[in-house]
Amino acid sequence: MLFEPHDFIQINATINQSMINRAIELLAPNFSDRILDLFCGLGNFSLALATQCQSVIGIEGSPELVARARENAMHNTISNVQFHTADLSNPISKQSWSQQRFNKLLLDPPRSGALEIIQQIASWPIERIVYVSCNSASLARDAGELIKQSYTLEQAGVMDMFPHTQHSETICLFTR
Repeated sequence: MLFEPHDFIQINATINQSMINRAIELLAPNFSDRILDLFCGLGNFSLALATQCQSVIGIEGSPELVARARENAMHNTISNVQFHTADLSNPISKQSWSQQRFNKLLLDPPRSGALEIIQQIASWPIERIVYVSCNSASLARDAGELIKQSYTLEQAGVMDMFPHTQHSETICLFTR
């Protein structure tokens, strides 16, 4: 993965690779899947998923990270992934990518969580959601919203991103 010093990346490479592997295992991609990766950053999950599905659309609020994600796709010769810039706390109905159909979703939001976007996609026919969170409070709130939308929390686990600190990553699988 290519990145610049000011880019957000998961700096614990060993745990990051474990998170990617676990997210892929939970999302269970196949070559007919169309996957949406919200808060995709520089393509951390998107690029790995794209090697195992029909297509991935990654959405990120930072234009710089979207540019880096595109560079990483080209650098890794992955052509079935697209990246777009969007503020996911705002309405998305006019975004071209939001008119497409996806059957699986990966969420890796900032500490504030993903409540606004979860509320906007409630009617979408998404069968599996993998939610990666660095904040248990926003995850709990967002999980409550997903359960209201008829999702079931199937699995959850924690990865110790920075040993001897309070920072961990939680990965959950929701199905409908």
